[in-house]
Amino acid sequence: MKCVSHQQLSKLFHNKFIVVVGDSIQRSVYKDLVLLLQKEKYLSFKQLKSKGEMSFEQDCLIEGGCLNRMHNGTEYREVRQYQSAHHLVRFYFVTRIYSPYMRSILNDFRHSLKPDLVIVNSCVWDISRYDSRWVHTYKENLLSFFDELRDVLPEDSLVIWNLTMPLGERIRGGFLVPEIEHKAAQLRYDVVEANFYSGTLADCYKMDVLDLHFHFRFSLQHRTRDGVHWNALAHRRITTLLSQHAAQAWGVILPLNTSLWEPSSSSRRQPVRSLPDVLVRHQTTFLSCDGLAGSTGTCQVAPPPANFFSNMDENLLSRPYCNRDFCSDSVPSSFLSFENQSPTFQPSTAGALRLQDRHGFHYRPPQNSRPYKPLQLLMRSRHTRQHHYTPYTHPRSSHHSRYGPHY
Repeated sequence: MKCVSHQQLSKLFHNKFIVVVGDSIQRSVYKDLVLLLQKEKYLSFKQLKSKGEMSFEQDCLIEGGCLNRMHNGTEYREVRQYQSAHHLVRFYFVTRIYSPYMRSILNDFRHSLKPDLVIVNSCVWDISRYDSRWVHTYKENLLSFFDELRDVLPEDSLVIWNLTMPLGERIRGGFLVPEIEHKAAQLRYDVVEANFYSGTLADCYKMDVLDLHFHFRFSLQHRTRDGVHWNALAHRRITTLLSQHAAQAWGVILPLNTSLWEPSSSSRRQPVRSLPDVLVRHQTTFLSCDGLAGSTGTCQVAPPPANFFSNMDENLLSRPYCNRDFCSDSVPSSFLSFENQSPTFQPSTAGALRLQDRHGFHYRPPQNSRPYKPLQLLMRSRHTRQHHYTPYTHPRSSHHSRYGPHY
């Protein structure tokens, strides 16, 4: 795909009030928006890692952060705002999708300026820091949040619910305090389940869902070493996805000129009503909306297993926009099964991966390396290997005399 430019983003969000709500990843989404509204640059590693600073690229810290004691607790607060002559962008750091603090944020929307665009996500803190049996509580909080948000915002406000991005097998971060380190191995699977519930419910409330977990499932090389956060290239891609969606929702043509990476044919999606081709409405078998109120009926789902409704909560069934799929404590079996789905990744016909696919968005080989040529891939016994194969290191001439260059 291609990346949005500074001029395009400035024109698209001209005289718009944008609110970003969520955790540290959403804070980086806010920072990339603020940076690109001012200049054609990428976020630095220091900017991505910093939190609670007094000022970032001419924005200001309104509440929390370094104004109070810095900590990694659930009561941490950070409110930032960037304002120019024609742009207003605000960020709220939250650790739970519905809480007394979230109600105070919604009261700000009710009694002050209404946002034109709300970008929101809250998942990892919800399912790790509050309750080991998080499923029921998270569903209830999602229902309460979407109910109140729909009542507060006008109909012309655009709400985008970001699904949580893939977590690594080994993770560390501010939310992962020693008391919950035992949850780290299971957390990436809990995120998939939480994405199913939140994405289904947001779609049924006629809100838009951006499936970042889907978009970045093959871009894990852009995840940082902590297994949670992502680099500047990934966040520029998120900004591009959000901009394209907002442009289509507002009826604006947004041609992209600056190349970010070369898409494969499988990444092109068919447009859906009110959702752009880079967005989210799942066409696969795991996200079903046929039995839910307000559904457009564009999704299908495989029949659930026999014990699918065993742990169902009748109180949730009485709530609007809930069906038995949503109230179950386990996702449909087809949600985690890919055997019956069409493959989304096709191997290279040349017999080896292309460099741009292997290394990321716009990889360029070192100047001192020879041009890449497909290698003859031959089966070799293990004992004949003279050195360890390291695919992401620069070529060293002493190792290439016999078998040619490798990456």
